[in-house]
Amino acid sequence: MKAHRLTLLALLALAGTTAWAQADEARAKKIAGGSCFLCHGAQGESTSEVFPRLAGQHAEYITKQLTAFKSGARKSTAMVEMVSKLTPDEMVALGKYYEKFVLPREEAKDPQLAAMGRYIFHNGNKFSGVPACVSCHGTNAEGAANLPRLAGQIPGYIHTQLKSFNKRERTNDNAVMHAVVEKMTELEMAAVAEYVSSK
Repeated sequence: MKAHRLTLLALLALAGTTAWAQADEARAKKIAGGSCFLCHGAQGESTSEVFPRLAGQHAEYITKQLTAFKSGARKSTAMVEMVSKLTPDEMVALGKYYEKFVLPREEAKDPQLAAMGRYIFHNGNKFSGVPACVSCHGTNAEGAANLPRLAGQIPGYIHTQLKSFNKRERTNDNAVMHAVVEKMTELEMAAVAEYVSSK
């Protein structure tokens, strides 16, 4: 009888969690459809180098960036306004919502530039001291919960972010990025951006 009661409680808890997750997803979809889609696309598939693709990005990383925009740790007039009314739960829900979408793989538009980027991504540049990106961002540029997925991102967006780290204009993320990117040339930044966009 006791085991039966425990099983019933576990099933009720699971049902409650599922219902909560569905409510969170519905809320996230409503928020995304109400404002996020204007810049990031209906399923996070932005086509503008000004706005990042959110599809397939790690939920935790999206949540972290939304929190940084809201606190002012990451600067963006447009994003500060967009996130000002979001609750922490809604930020988590949006992260989970976008994470589930998959971007189609695209071929590099400049294969020679991408080849250079591939070398730097996997080996770094021993002559200038640029370390390999792979050690943090993973073999396929898939990132991790606290590090962004770079694979499939728009090359122009990545290039812009690398330049922001280089100039120390972007300060909300890992300080290691400043040390890495300050040694990169404009060509190396463009090459890495081109390479990871085709992963």
